[in-house]
Amino acid sequence: MERLINKIREEAYVIDNRIVKVDHFINHMLDTELVFEIGKEFSKEFPDATKILTIEASGIAFAVATAFHLNNIPIVFARKNASLITDDNVFSSKVYSFTKQVESNVIVSKDFLSPKDKVLIIDDFLAMGSALEGLTSIAEQAGAEIVGCCVVIEKGFLKGREKVENKGLRVYSSANLIDIKNNIPIFR
Repeated sequence: MERLINKIREEAYVIDNRIVKVDHFINHMLDTELVFEIGKEFSKEFPDATKILTIEASGIAFAVATAFHLNNIPIVFARKNASLITDDNVFSSKVYSFTKQVESNVIVSKDFLSPKDKVLIIDDFLAMGSALEGLTSIAEQAGAEIVGCCVVIEKGFLKGREKVENKGLRVYSSANLIDIKNNIPIFR
């Protein structure tokens, strides 16, 4: 998406040729017009979804925007750090955060996903693919059909897409960051 790529080029902070900070419009403070434009784009790519699955917290805004454009389909979000939950009525998976360097157990109640669901998985970033793999695992545990995965920003140089596509899933990203040179983000 050209608007997102331009906004990253013009407004993102690049640190040490490795970190692209977009927290002032993507994942801490939101540019709501951009969020809803991305949601519209995601909805056009996967119009057959009947439910959205995301992970707390940064994926929720994009899930809401997408659900709005898909006639307000339900959104389910996996809760993080649920290691103390002993309830057998949940689907669970481990997810490693590349950015935070921490592993979390994520859960979704079995009441919220079923084999009749056509699930669209949404997240803000795709790096090593752990979050999408964890969400995919949860949807598979439920027997749901996964229609695809959408991410706002893909760190294409980290090969997370390959892990997800090797499972036979289609991945769509609004911006694919393939390199950072001289503190300038390079996009596909």
